[in-house]
Amino acid sequence: MRVFSIAMILCLCSTQLVAQYSKWIIQFTDKNNSPYSLNDPTAYLSQKAIDRRTKQHIVIDSSDLPVNPIYIEQVLAKGNVTYLSQAKWLNQILIYCKDNNTITAINQLPFVKKSQAIGLFKTTEPIKEKTEDEIKELDVSSFTASTMQDTLDYGNAYNQVHIHNGEFLHNKGYTGDGITIAILDGGFYQYDNLQAFDSARLQNRILGVEDFVDFDNSVTEDNSHGMFCLSTIAANVPGKMVGTAPHASFWLMRTENVFSEYPIEEHNWVAAAAFADSAGADIISSSLGYYLFDDPTFNHSYADFYKNSTVVSKGATMAAQKGMIVTNSAGNEGNNSWKYLIFPADADSVCTVGAVDNNGIIASFSSYGYPGKVKPNIVSVGSGTVIWGTNNVPATGSGTSFSNPNINGLIACLWQAFPADDNMTILNAVYESADKYNNPDNRYGFGIPNMKEAYVILKKKQNIELYGNEWLFASPDPFTSRIDVKVIAQQEGTITLSLIDKDGNTIQSLALNAEAQEIYDTSFTGLDNLPPGNYNVQYKDNENTRTVVLKKNGIIMKDWLVVAPVPFNNQLTVYLKAPETGKANIRLIDVAGRIITSTTMNVQLNYYYTIPFNNIAILPEGVYFVQYIGATKKTVKVLK
Repeated sequence: MRVFSIAMILCLCSTQLVAQYSKWIIQFTDKNNSPYSLNDPTAYLSQKAIDRRTKQHIVIDSSDLPVNPIYIEQVLAKGNVTYLSQAKWLNQILIYCKDNNTITAINQLPFVKKSQAIGLFKTTEPIKEKTEDEIKELDVSSFTASTMQDTLDYGNAYNQVHIHNGEFLHNKGYTGDGITIAILDGGFYQYDNLQAFDSARLQNRILGVEDFVDFDNSVTEDNSHGMFCLSTIAANVPGKMVGTAPHASFWLMRTENVFSEYPIEEHNWVAAAAFADSAGADIISSSLGYYLFDDPTFNHSYADFYKNSTVVSKGATMAAQKGMIVTNSAGNEGNNSWKYLIFPADADSVCTVGAVDNNGIIASFSSYGYPGKVKPNIVSVGSGTVIWGTNNVPATGSGTSFSNPNINGLIACLWQAFPADDNMTILNAVYESADKYNNPDNRYGFGIPNMKEAYVILKKKQNIELYGNEWLFASPDPFTSRIDVKVIAQQEGTITLSLIDKDGNTIQSLALNAEAQEIYDTSFTGLDNLPPGNYNVQYKDNENTRTVVLKKNGIIMKDWLVVAPVPFNNQLTVYLKAPETGKANIRLIDVAGRIITSTTMNVQLNYYYTIPFNNIAILPEGVYFVQYIGATKKTVKVLK
């Protein structure tokens, strides 16, 4: 697990270790005649795993099938062999066998492609524990408190959330709910007792644990490194520490033996990733990596970069191909002779995370990206990261081991906000939101992601899919008394919606405090008395202006008092542009001066009014008069 190892003491030479190898990889040629079928994926994939493939248009293929159990049985029948695990994506199993003759017999099976000794069964004397991240007591004076506007009280973790504007997602209600994160690590010491994980336990969001090292189905007694990483995401102790996805669900998977370094751990990683996929995990967080082993004949070299040739990089690539997001720490080799990333951080589809401090300054230990790709992809807080300590209070830790889960949790929240998008769409938005996206380098990669910007990027994409390139809508057309407006804000801040007549006069105006790409619905009302004609609904912000033209039907007024239709039959309508402010009487009289119908109303200068005369069908044919009586008087002759 070289990603967080600073030094390693090799007490045994490689020739001594070869004689002690007892764990072997047996790789098969095919999955022919398997009892599992592509037509019945529920036998080996959870419904959530199937749904992920369906949503992202991923075809279920032979790599999804478990290793053929018939092949496994024939391997076990060759002698004193114990089956330990399988990495179905690579069509291989891990066995325990100390007899070279049995291995020879296994190799002679027609479906066996190859075998390889890759590790010890147990290390009786720890060589040296590799988890040498720097853990310190918390200096609370160096941390900023959450603001009153935030829905979560982050306590000491505020800075590492705020550097990514992560509180923007949380304030919108995106806290990881419904997202499953599989954490691959070396142990999760006391996760089942520590206060940081109380809510996750009580709400049954720890979905399960798997131990791919000792196969004892327990990870709480093992190394604390995975617990530290988990806490940056899952901790939920308001006022002390709240992680970046406090309402996500988790699988805790031990793949790493912290007391030795052999290629078996790469197999364990792939086996765990495949399990996580089948169980329905959405995201993998891995603060592990490999290049240097206790037996130097296994060491990786610079020539392995970007070739997808290492076992762990193959597995990470496959996990991404199955629709999961995979984030991995870049490594702590920046000050060491190796200097560069470690595997699987080199994989193209893996989001590789370097480390900065709370001020955004790169940590010297953070691994450099190897030439040829933008790596690391992004950076997060990995120097002085707040973690939950084994003594049940917050502490700080330094290493890309901690920058990785910190941003992983926020990516989970982002995916919660846009569940219809696939894994690469989410990651590309994260990269595009980062502060060095247009000028990446081999230290920061694309830089520090901004979750608010990533949200806006994905929201704009979503809006275009729903509405095309239009973003201002007004209806109905023609209108009478009301105009409904739907607008997609093009900018954050104040936007103005105005209803404007043909002469450029503003009839009504609305100001909204908007967020970019959010959708707002509002209305202009009380429009009954507007004269007929064309009207503009106008959107305006600091940079954008757009107009939609609507029509109001009715008579064109050539005078301030107009009556229609003439001649009339069952109904007569009076259209008035008030010549004054005050009380007015509008009446219909016959030629003898008798009032047939009348209405009295308060009018305001230059306001428009529509007054219908109903129930006049019974009137005999003839001449009638419509009178306006106020301070001003006017009479209009009409015929029936």
